[in-house]
Amino acid sequence: MAEATERLRRRSGKSSAAFRTISEVAERLDVPQHVLRFWETKFGQVRPLKRGGGRRYYRPEDVALLERIRGLLYDEGYTIKGVQRLLREGGAKASGPAASDDVADEAMADARTADEAEAPAASELPRGMPAATGELNPTQRQTLEDLQSELTDLMVLLAKVVR
Repeated sequence: MAEATERLRRRSGKSSAAFRTISEVAERLDVPQHVLRFWETKFGQVRPLKRGGGRRYYRPEDVALLERIRGLLYDEGYTIKGVQRLLREGGAKASGPAASDDVADEAMADARTADEAEAPAASELPRGMPAATGELNPTQRQTLEDLQSELTDLMVLLAKVVR
C-alpha cells in the first residue's frame, strides 16, 4: 500500500496530511466510490468532512481506517458485522501487519467466531422482518439522517434534470 500511497501523492501533488476526495480514496483502495459510501453507513467511525453539495473530504486518519477495513473485509475474510465488532472492541485500531499482537489476534478470533454464531439464518426470520431489531444508537440515527439529507438533495437534482 505504501507504493500506491507514494504514487498517488506524486500524481496529486498533495502532502500525506492533506484531505482526500472520495475519488482519490477509491482509487487508492481500489474499490468503487459507492463502496466507500456504503462503508460510511456501516462504520460510524468513518466520518469524512462534507462540504456543500455533499462533497466528501477524507482525513488521513479516515483513509487509514478505510485501508484497515478493506484489509479485514477483502484480505482476511471478515464480514461487516465482524469488522464492526473489532472496531467496537478496539482490535482493529492499528493498521498493517504490525497490529498482530496477542490482544488484537484474540479479539479478531473472538469477533470472527461470534460473528458466525450470532447471525440468524434468513429462514429463521419472519417474512419481511429485518435482521436487526431494536432502537437505533446515536451513530446509526446520525447515519440515517445523513442519508436522508443526501437522498433529498438527489431528489432535488433529479427533479431539475427531468424538467
